[in-house]
Amino acid sequence: MKVVTNVQELPSACAFVPTMGALHAGHGSLFTLAKNYSEEVVASVFVNPLQFENKDDLEKYPRTPERDTELAEKYGVTHLWFPTYEEIYPAGFTQLTAGPISKLYEGASRPGHFDGVVTVVRRLFDLLSPKVAVFGEKDFQQLALIREIAQDVEIIAAPIIREADGLAMSSRNVRLSDAGRIAARVISKSLRDSSSEVELRRMLISEPEFTVDYADYIDEKTFLPPTESTQFTRAIVAGWINGVRLLDNMQVKSEAKR
Repeated sequence: MKVVTNVQELPSACAFVPTMGALHAGHGSLFTLAKNYSEEVVASVFVNPLQFENKDDLEKYPRTPERDTELAEKYGVTHLWFPTYEEIYPAGFTQLTAGPISKLYEGASRPGHFDGVVTVVRRLFDLLSPKVAVFGEKDFQQLALIREIAQDVEIIAAPIIREADGLAMSSRNVRLSDAGRIAARVISKSLRDSSSEVELRRMLISEPEFTVDYADYIDEKTFLPPTESTQFTRAIVAGWINGVRLLDNMQVKSEAKR
């Protein structure tokens, strides 16, 4: 595996996995999937300041470059790219505005977050010109918005990878206390065992350590409430434990079709 800081050293028409580092087995699954689309797998590690509305959250975001390098090589990445801020955001760069879906859910709770996400992803795509890019379904709203700006890059969705107890793998999980880690099990359990939006919320609030931001059933395409014409419905959840924001989602049967 080659570790680079200059995009000129990277292969174009590759399979690309952009990350913010603090890599774990969930990222590993993205790298493994990417290998199905190209012999050249490029992963980037860049903690994007534009998508943090909270400076304290940006400063606390885990940075583990040595471990990232080991894990990327283990899972078959051929080129690990650590771009500089100046490379991604040269003087006069254009910041994008995400589409209407960005105003809902995560976007409502984190104003400007998705503008930062689509801006950095578009910049990475423009610099690298990958053939395909792989993103996880855990950040389901992000995935939908990236599809809107992908243009000439094929977007591959990768399923959520979970810990043995069901918790969706996330770089933020390391910030949970032992008690918080146990409390976090309520999220996947509620998604798996509830049969309605009302029941989902009831199960989540039964865990006093979890502060719910939102818990809804949505149409996967519109992010609006499901209707009779909804093809796929997804339950989405976000909230906080120990001040750590946790996200999860799962495809479910639509209440509108019951």
